[in-house]
Amino acid sequence: MGLKIFTVNPGSTSTKIALFDGETTLFSKTVDHDANKLKEFVKITDQIPYRRETIMNELEKAGVTLDDVDAYVGRGGGLLAVEGGVYKVNDVLLDHATRGANGVTHPAQLGSLIANEFASKYGKPVFVVNPPDTDELIDEARMTGIKGVYRNVHLHALNLKETAIRHAESQGKKYEEQNYVVCHLGGGLSVSAHRKGQMIDGNDIVGGEGPMAPTRCGAVPAAEMIKLCFAEGADQKTLKGLVQKTGGFVSHLGTSDAREVKAMIADGNKAAERVWNAMLYQIVKYIGSMACALHGEVDGILLGGGMVHDKDLVNAIKEGCEWIAPVYAYPGEFEMEAMAAGAIRALTGKETVKEYTGEPRWKGFED
Repeated sequence: MGLKIFTVNPGSTSTKIALFDGETTLFSKTVDHDANKLKEFVKITDQIPYRRETIMNELEKAGVTLDDVDAYVGRGGGLLAVEGGVYKVNDVLLDHATRGANGVTHPAQLGSLIANEFASKYGKPVFVVNPPDTDELIDEARMTGIKGVYRNVHLHALNLKETAIRHAESQGKKYEEQNYVVCHLGGGLSVSAHRKGQMIDGNDIVGGEGPMAPTRCGAVPAAEMIKLCFAEGADQKTLKGLVQKTGGFVSHLGTSDAREVKAMIADGNKAAERVWNAMLYQIVKYIGSMACALHGEVDGILLGGGMVHDKDLVNAIKEGCEWIAPVYAYPGEFEMEAMAAGAIRALTGKETVKEYTGEPRWKGFED
């Protein structure tokens, strides 16, 4: 028997839960919530009792009990930018998750709150692991060409770091000893540079950086965005939508499903082929830029996320990038496994647990 870990990862209309015994998944379920019921709640945190009740109902149906769980982990949304790692859930963290201290209202902020309720009931520790606002940028990566405007990072940090940690272990190495370019290729595309255990650079998927993605526009010339800002009928909500939800495949082709785009291409749709090839081109280009950020000292290029199931996509990236370093494919997501693995590292002393202070990792330059 290994350590038992229970993980909670809320989404817009569902909550993913999983129970692990070491690396073995004992139970995994996506608990669906009534979308109309969720709309009744004024604040996102008002959803907690309802979500907790539906989670408990699913556990009871499956005959799963939590009384012998060793630790609980929740998705760490709503927090200020922190260094990557495993954080003990404390009062400051709970307060920030409750009010969304990072200014982003997202179901992920409910993860630590729900996990903490379970942990409190059973008197067990509760953690968050590599939260969404993980920030390990070096100063050069933070700068822009406009004084007072600085880059932020919003990446799939949990998946990116877990992919790198797992790959390093598979090679008999330590993540802290290696340099990787790590990508998450799903509805959003994250491309990041990892140097000796620190994610020193990466594209801001919320801010409109990086490659075009199924639901995001990616990097667009600033002058063209300014034109859109002042175009007749353009408004902030529409423009933010293009950056975060209705850009990329959705804007060009009316779908966010990569499989549908591939089917269009197979049917001879030239527009779909052009968009797909542009995305691949941009992924390769950004991988190259992150390799340069690592000064060419790259031990591997790691690909994770749902689109990595597409062998043609993986082969195209290999063709464009394998001259830099070997390319390794890890299809799918490891969010639940990553949260559990982080808790196990913390409980076994393999990783030092960090304290969430409520202070952002970067507060500005002194001069």
